[in-house]
Amino acid sequence: MPADTDKTLTSGSLRDHFLIAMPNMRDSNFAHSITYICDHSDSGAMGLVLNNTMPLTLGDIFTQLELDDQANLGDHTVLAGGPVQVERGFVVHRDASRWQSTLEIAEDVSMTASRDILEALAAGKGPEHFVIALGYAGWDAGQLEEEIASNAWLTMPADRHVLFDTPTEQRWAAAANQLGFDLNLISATAGHA
Repeated sequence: MPADTDKTLTSGSLRDHFLIAMPNMRDSNFAHSITYICDHSDSGAMGLVLNNTMPLTLGDIFTQLELDDQANLGDHTVLAGGPVQVERGFVVHRDASRWQSTLEIAEDVSMTASRDILEALAAGKGPEHFVIALGYAGWDAGQLEEEIASNAWLTMPADRHVLFDTPTEQRWAAAANQLGFDLNLISATAGHA
């Protein structure tokens, strides 16, 4: 990490936070996006984009895995979580249950990347509050800190209502509104005084 990088970002400090893309974000994977940071350490960060839907539903995934949708969750939206490993699925959920591959993100939020949670969801025995994504966003050591220092992202503690209850297309604006402003009114070009 360069010596002039903001030292207030420490290992793990952005876990369970939102990254809100600034209007000047040029990467099409992240323009106008909100990303939930699931893990952050000295070796890098991992998160899921929360407002980029796929032309795919949970029912399509159930069909592919030959699971009977007993819980009628087939219309549930599947997110494009990011450009890395787009064939891999992740479920972020508010459930204390542990599955074969579960990472506790915060006391009340976990992420699971194993088939058993999908089987439980299809059977109506899974978590009530969840988001599902294919793929993830990843940053190498120091990369996310550099992007934040260059004003590509705003950060804020993750809000459970935005994460689980806000319609997908409203999440970016809803999170920014909690910070007290409308991102659409911010100039896409930076200036220096």
